[in-house]
Amino acid sequence: MRRWSKTSRIFAPRLLDSRPIHYYTIETPPAPVASAAPSGPALMVGNISAPPELQDGRIRYRVGSNEVGAYQFHRWTAQPAAMISESLVRTLRATGKYRSVMESSSAAAGDYILRGRLYEFDEVDRGAIQTSISLGVDLVDAKTKRIVWQDLVKHEEPVGSKNVPEVVASLDRNLQAVVKETAEGIGKFLEAQR
Repeated sequence: MRRWSKTSRIFAPRLLDSRPIHYYTIETPPAPVASAAPSGPALMVGNISAPPELQDGRIRYRVGSNEVGAYQFHRWTAQPAAMISESLVRTLRATGKYRSVMESSSAAAGDYILRGRLYEFDEVDRGAIQTSISLGVDLVDAKTKRIVWQDLVKHEEPVGSKNVPEVVASLDRNLQAVVKETAEGIGKFLEAQR
């Protein structure tokens, strides 16, 4: 009778990477200074959606036209869409033009709802290094549920080197520019409606 023996493979334990994970955040605009109650409409900042690759927290980069990657040890403290939403709320409040500016998850009601879609929030390596943010927004009349204003805001900025803190600082400046342009566009539209 023939005997079969079991052989076991011994796997060497995989060494864990001991590099620390670095977390980054975007500087949010300062809180508005309390002033007289404005008579403008009440705004609700609704959902800012983003593609799945921008939701896992890792800082993204693109190389050339088609390659996309992520820094394994460099991450956001919050999803980029959430950081944009918070920046929009604070920037719109700081204008002092609106009766209120709230997140749509609150129980408050508003005259208009701002929704958005984040398309880009990346480092882009095409010869020179730059960052790019692209945000599409819709302003919806809360009563009629009709889109009354739309915009696509894109901003790019060069980065001095492929150093992640410099990339984050550039993305921060880009975000502030995108949010400011969006707030100005909404303000101009609503002023024209008065």
